[in-house]
Amino acid sequence: MYKAHFGLTEVPFGLTPNTQFYHPLVPHFEALQVLTTALASGEGFIKVTGEVGTGKTLICRKLLNELGEHYVIAYLPNPYLTPNEMRAAIASELSIDTSLDQQQLTQALNHRLIALSGEDKQVVLLIDEAQMLPHETLEALRLISNLETESKKLMQVVLFGQPELDVRLKQDDLRQLRQRITFSYQLRPLLTNETASYVEHRLTVSGYRGAPLFEAKALRLLHQASGGIPRLINILAHKCLMLSYGQNVRNISAKLVKLAIKDTDSAIQPRNLRLPIMVSILVIEIFLVIWWFGESML
Repeated sequence: MYKAHFGLTEVPFGLTPNTQFYHPLVPHFEALQVLTTALASGEGFIKVTGEVGTGKTLICRKLLNELGEHYVIAYLPNPYLTPNEMRAAIASELSIDTSLDQQQLTQALNHRLIALSGEDKQVVLLIDEAQMLPHETLEALRLISNLETESKKLMQVVLFGQPELDVRLKQDDLRQLRQRITFSYQLRPLLTNETASYVEHRLTVSGYRGAPLFEAKALRLLHQASGGIPRLINILAHKCLMLSYGQNVRNISAKLVKLAIKDTDSAIQPRNLRLPIMVSILVIEIFLVIWWFGESML
C-alpha cells in the first residue's frame, strides 16, 4: 500500500465511519449540537437526515462516545425489523431476557425503563438507517415511547436516516409520530473550503507531516466531482493516493484527480470531461432531425 510512500501511519480515506477522523466542520458540529441539546432537554423524538455518505453514521457513533454515564444507550444499526423484533432488539440492548413471550417482554421492558429512571438514568435509543423501518414498526416505536413520568420521557429516540425518512413521515397516518419530532437537523454537503479542510484533517490524523499533498486545483476538482459528499471524497482521495503511489510521485495534481474521477461511476464528471459526450449527443440529435425532415419530404 501507499502508507510508507507518504509517511502515513494508517489509511486516511477509508469508508468505515471512524470517530478518530471526526472533524468539527459546520454541518457535523451543528448536528451534534442539536442532538446533545435536545437530549439534555428531554425531548422524546429527534431526527437527523442527510443524503447517502454525508456522515450520519459517523455522527451517530460520535454521539455514542460523547454521552456521559447518565445515559444508557440502545443502538440499532439495522432497523429493518418487525415490531416484535424491534422490541426484542431494544430489550437485548438493555440486558433483558429476550426468551420471554411478547407480552412478558413488553412488561419487562416497561419495568426496566422505570427502574433506570429511578436510578436517574436516561435511556436513549439510536436508530441508524431509520428510513428502512417498516411502517408498523414506526408505529410500534411511537407506542413504546409513550412511557413517561410526570417530568420526562422514559426513553428518548434519535432517528438517523436518508431524505426518504422525511418523505415517509409526511404520510397522514404517521402524523402522530411526526408531531412528536421536536428537534431535527438536515446534513448538507461540504462547501469547497470545508472539503479542503476535511482532506487535510484526515491526512494529519493519519500521520502525514509533509507539504500540502493535494494541489489547490486538485482540491477544487475533488470537491466538484464529489459534490461535497464525504464518502465520495474518501473514495476519490483514496484512488488519488493509489495513482500517485503507482506513478512514484508525492503530490496530487488535477490530472490525477481527473483519472480518479473517470474511474468512479458515482463521481460528478467535470464539464471539460462531459463536453465531448455532450457534443456527440448534439451531433446525433441534429442528424436525427435532418433525417426526420428528409423522410417527411418524401
